[in-house]
Amino acid sequence: MGFFESDIVQEEAKKLFTDYQELMKLGSDYGKFDREGKKMFIKKMESLMDRYKVFMKRFELSEDFQAKMTVEQLKTQLSQFGITPDQMFDQMNKTLIRMKDELDKTS
Repeated sequence: MGFFESDIVQEEAKKLFTDYQELMKLGSDYGKFDREGKKMFIKKMESLMDRYKVFMKRFELSEDFQAKMTVEQLKTQLSQFGITPDQMFDQMNKTLIRMKDELDKTS
C-alpha cells in the first residue's frame, strides 16, 4: 500500500488541513481576544505545529516514492523563498514566542 493510500495518513492530513483553516480564520480576530483567548489560541497553534512536524517526519522517513516526492516539492517551494523546512518551523516557533512575550508584557 502506498503512503497516501493509508487511512491514517489521509485522516491526519484532512484533520491537519481543517484545523489549520479553522485556526487561521479564528486568528484573524486575534487582536480582539482577551488574555485567556490569546493563550488558548497560542496553545492550539503550538499543538498544530507539533502535529505538522510529526506528519512531515513520517513523509521524510517513508520509503514511498510519492512521500519522498512530496518532501522534495516542499523543499523546492520553500527554497523559492530562500528557506528550508527547518527554517520554516523555526520561524513559526519564533512568531509564537513573540506572541507569548507580548502577552506576558500586558499582564
